[in-house]
Amino acid sequence: MSRYDLIVIGAGPGGSSAAILAARKGARVLLLERGTFPRHKVCGEFVSAESLDLLETLLGRAAADLVTVALRIGRARLFLDGHLVKNSITPSAASIARFELDAALWNAAKSSGVATQDRTTVNAVRNDGAFRIMSSAGEFSAAAVIDASGRWSNLGSHAKPTGPRWLGIKGHFRENKPSQSVDLYFFEGGYCGVQPVDLLEDDHRTCRVNACAMVRADRATELSQIFDLHPDLKDRSRQWQPLMDPVSTSPLIFRKPSPTRDGMFLVGDAAAFVDPFIGDGISLALRSGALASECLASSATVSLALQAYSRRYEVELGPIFRASLTLRRILALPAVVRKPGLVLLNSSPRLKQYIVSRTRRVS
Repeated sequence: MSRYDLIVIGAGPGGSSAAILAARKGARVLLLERGTFPRHKVCGEFVSAESLDLLETLLGRAAADLVTVALRIGRARLFLDGHLVKNSITPSAASIARFELDAALWNAAKSSGVATQDRTTVNAVRNDGAFRIMSSAGEFSAAAVIDASGRWSNLGSHAKPTGPRWLGIKGHFRENKPSQSVDLYFFEGGYCGVQPVDLLEDDHRTCRVNACAMVRADRATELSQIFDLHPDLKDRSRQWQPLMDPVSTSPLIFRKPSPTRDGMFLVGDAAAFVDPFIGDGISLALRSGALASECLASSATVSLALQAYSRRYEVELGPIFRASLTLRRILALPAVVRKPGLVLLNSSPRLKQYIVSRTRRVS
């Protein structure tokens, strides 16, 4: 049975971040991934500014241009109840497709000395003083384990979904002269975010755009149905040409953040699923992975590292989840109640910047 200092389950942004930084600090790290790379993932592909320096550090020289050449998103537009609310994003975020990002992080992990194993399903984790990982590739042992396997893996005990079933669905499309902004189209039963990902032609006019939606399954189950739910989005999407088969995920469930479980560190969506319209999912995954690695490296024991991680997660990342919960509740109000607030938002740039700042926290 192979033994490691740290085993990380799941090689998305959170798991890769933790594995890379731990290996660079001298730990013997194994990174297990159920799938393979490159791959498409349901994601808004919006990397907020507070995590771009961390991402460049993780990728290293070999893939740093993935960040430096990424399209910058400096504006947000909200289409809601017949209103258009505009706001600047300062500093600008980056638009990076998960197809390229996850593969680059996987390669950076290998270059950093991480032992990597893809196409490997983890069936069980046992803690008998040391962790034992039972997987489709055999059994492994480690002093510490980070679960970055997502919000709905087989490793945790999850409550059964109640109420309407929510699903996420994403597709890439060709569009001429898209707005260099992240556009959020809200409708009854969900929303769809659209932003340019990268240029497809040298004329700087034809772009690949990402359309990613969160919708109630009783309202729509396909992107074409979702586009029909908002008149402005329906008009815009008529010119689009598909560049990939859509990918989807379900169910989407919100719950209170839980940074540890059964002696394991939880990072990314395994710890908590943030509202997608906040645009901070990738950033939270990268930062929580880095935070777990830092706590392990600076603590005398795994137990003390878990305590430190829980405290710092609450202080540094917890406010983002609380702010997103407040915004979700506001958006769930009846349109007649929301209308005065939208009018106030359009007339108050300071209020708009304050709301955005509550969903961002630079540590």
